[in-house]
Amino acid sequence: MAEAETRPAPDEQVYDYQDERDAKCPFAPPPGLRALNDKAPVSPGRIWNGSIPWLVTGHAAQRAILADPRVSSDDKQPGFPHPTRAMAEGSPHHPLTIFNADGADHTRIRRMMTRPFTRPRMEALRPDIQRFTDDLIDKMLAGPKPANLVTALSLPLPSLMICALLGVPYEDHDFFQEHASFATRSDRDKTPEDDRRASEALGGYLAGLIKVRMEEPTEDVISDFAARVKAEELTLPEATMLAMILLIAGHETSATMITLGTALLLQNPEQLALLRDTDDPKVVTNAVEELLRYLTVAQFGQRRIAREDFEFEGVDIKAGEGIVVPLPAGNWDPQAFPDPENLDLTREARHHHAFGWGIHQCLGQQLARIELQVVYGTLYRRIPTLRLAVGVDELAFRGADSLAFGIHELPVTW
Repeated sequence: MAEAETRPAPDEQVYDYQDERDAKCPFAPPPGLRALNDKAPVSPGRIWNGSIPWLVTGHAAQRAILADPRVSSDDKQPGFPHPTRAMAEGSPHHPLTIFNADGADHTRIRRMMTRPFTRPRMEALRPDIQRFTDDLIDKMLAGPKPANLVTALSLPLPSLMICALLGVPYEDHDFFQEHASFATRSDRDKTPEDDRRASEALGGYLAGLIKVRMEEPTEDVISDFAARVKAEELTLPEATMLAMILLIAGHETSATMITLGTALLLQNPEQLALLRDTDDPKVVTNAVEELLRYLTVAQFGQRRIAREDFEFEGVDIKAGEGIVVPLPAGNWDPQAFPDPENLDLTREARHHHAFGWGIHQCLGQQLARIELQVVYGTLYRRIPTLRLAVGVDELAFRGADSLAFGIHELPVTW
């Protein structure tokens, strides 16, 4: 990787991007990451392989860089700041997806995936989401106490919805949840072989479904992809990868937000009361945006590489240098969100970056929003005495080497 003139000398301290969160404030971004933005919106940082890409931490700067045509999402380029060793070693074999394509290729692929996720189609699912939520809460109330919210509600709800949308049999959810959860881990000891085995298992399963739907189509996304493979608009590996992305993203991130949001709210009873005691959907909608801002589960951020030399926010970025956009830092930028450490469900927070920004922002964000609106607007009203069954210090938070911030289990009682 070429070194810009503004890079620090080797003996100067460079921020370790995989810095851990403060155990006393586990819901907040790492204090060192926040401190970077107090100094400048763009700083050098060291990632897992020892390379030093640019970290874009300021909210306005993040919007600018994620919309800048001088940067690329092509993860096959030398110097690309991959989140993990497994992803770096696997990148030469990655087909084009909405994550690593630029320009016309990105537009072509994203257009194929957009139709099922329009706002009207997502709103049409709201009654089903409400019914599933109530059913799951009924089962939790009828079961033993304490309950693990992750297995009782957080994972089953988005899994049910993404299965219905994609056309994946829900009876196979244990299989894909296991492999999808593994795919979102970035443990330092996870090898490329581990990643490959999980991807091959999940990919083989989805490729098999696509082949079946090529001959026996139904009304679902898998059938749409199958039709495009049959028409030679997509290859089978491309269609399989797109289906895998939707399956993983469609349940893992929403499940994490349900769990984290509940844990956070139970530590903020005055804010929780705003949700529990309202029947105004606008209050719930606004609260969801603040929770998304505050927690920002996509803690590894978005990755880019410079196509050319250019000046940005006072630093000289050289062609071939990596760029990392830590979304939690932008969502805690006091210039965009005054007193960001304060959870304020009345705050206007819609301009957060929890779903990214620019052409690569999350395709399924409308579905995620509706799921969270239904759950946050229902769970605490249905169970007004809900509380943690253990202390916050006993919760097992995912570490800095996990792609998605989260909690492994959330024991609750009432």
